[in-house]
Amino acid sequence: MLVFRSLIFLLLQIIITPIFAMLALFSFPFSRLTRYRFISLWAKMMLPILRLVCGIRHEVRGIENLPKQPCIVLCKHQSAWETLALQKIFPPQVWVLKRELLWLPFFGWALALTSPIAIKRSDGKAAMKQLLEQGKERLAQGFCVVIFPEGTRIPFGQRGKYKIGGALLAANSGVPVIPVAHNAGRLWGRNAFSKHPGLITMSIGAPIETKGLKAEEINARVEAWIENEIQQLPH
Repeated sequence: MLVFRSLIFLLLQIIITPIFAMLALFSFPFSRLTRYRFISLWAKMMLPILRLVCGIRHEVRGIENLPKQPCIVLCKHQSAWETLALQKIFPPQVWVLKRELLWLPFFGWALALTSPIAIKRSDGKAAMKQLLEQGKERLAQGFCVVIFPEGTRIPFGQRGKYKIGGALLAANSGVPVIPVAHNAGRLWGRNAFSKHPGLITMSIGAPIETKGLKAEEINARVEAWIENEIQQLPH
């Protein structure tokens, strides 16, 4: 039954995503904010389908910490689930992601219309410069900037190296950082086909004020909070 439910969810994604992506192309003439609001409906639609088909529910702790102004969201990355949930829970946002994702048929086309900061990881200093310049631009336009500091999905219960890019953007822009922890990987693991029913808990931390702080200190605070908070969540 677990495999059957996961297969049904995959088939629904395969059917819905190309249709939605083609519709999203018609949002091109509109503003970035309007495009985001339309395209994020796809993620908001996938979450109830995931609940109905696979039995994956979620709860949010720390909802009072949701920002009222543009901020930088540094989130644990374990699963594809958080890429859906962040769009439902947080205000309008842009993501820092690897450029290759934009080349995916249908999904990548719609993703490009959300004005992501799409970097080529091998570019090193040039990629960091792009992150800082475009990150400040998106913040000034009223968007939150979402970054997964570990850079890739990490199996549940493990810790990756927290890269400095998000903290550097915070130190250079002076906007608050919102740390986010969750336990999605225990139900929907990295690269896993099967999706186990149950409750995912996302915890949103209090804003970390960054003015006057060095990037290294911001990064250390974020890592300490996220990794400690994960230990408090159901395993």
